[in-house]
Amino acid sequence: MMPAHLRDSVIPKHEQLRVILLHRCIKELQPGDLMTSERKLMQDYGVSRITVREAIGQLVNDGHLVRVRGKGTFVAHRPVQSKLHLASFTEEMRAQGHQPTTVVLMSEEDVAPEATARALRLAPDTRAYHVKRLRLADGEPVSVDDGWFNAALLPGLVDLDLTGSIYRATADKYGMPIDRAEQTVSANGADADVATLLGIKKGAPVMYFDRVSFSGPTAIEHTRSWYRSDRYQLQMEVQGQERAQRSS
Repeated sequence: MMPAHLRDSVIPKHEQLRVILLHRCIKELQPGDLMTSERKLMQDYGVSRITVREAIGQLVNDGHLVRVRGKGTFVAHRPVQSKLHLASFTEEMRAQGHQPTTVVLMSEEDVAPEATARALRLAPDTRAYHVKRLRLADGEPVSVDDGWFNAALLPGLVDLDLTGSIYRATADKYGMPIDRAEQTVSANGADADVATLLGIKKGAPVMYFDRVSFSGPTAIEHTRSWYRSDRYQLQMEVQGQERAQRSS
């Protein structure tokens, strides 16, 4: 459809233009595509520079567009949003309409590090499965997962197809569904290895997760993960104390 000059109405012109550009971002353009220049938008829709900048500014604030100095305005990568609950990366991405893919970087049996041995309640120098994977959504890197698994409880795990959900494998193949996890989240600067894998600069901010996952009372996974903070968001519901007590 050819652009047409915007008309005066009860809806301000900057809001009319914002809706038009939002439709382009979602339906017509891909993440990383260059948005039409301000001058061209002024000509196409018969509006002032102030109107164009207000419409674009709102879309930038909402995360749909990103400005790059000296280059222009581009369609932003749609962030992956995760509610703070227990689910595999694969399941979360599919539930949100993203296409998950996984690159297995390491799959081996080795002596568990001291911190992992404590987390999994293993004796010192016990061997465990070490699986390191790069997780992507819609072809874009989202996280690096560096996990250790109790080999005695999950024999042959590293021989399986680890590009899918390990949580589904623990439930379906071993009868040990992951039903609880203890997790801490912090903000870190990416080291050189993580930065290279995620396609960001060394020291760029990432969300760091340290998780111990359980099947019943038994700890079977200890995983450290680094997530791109510009492509991954956490959502959570916060309750007041009285409501939380009524719900418990």
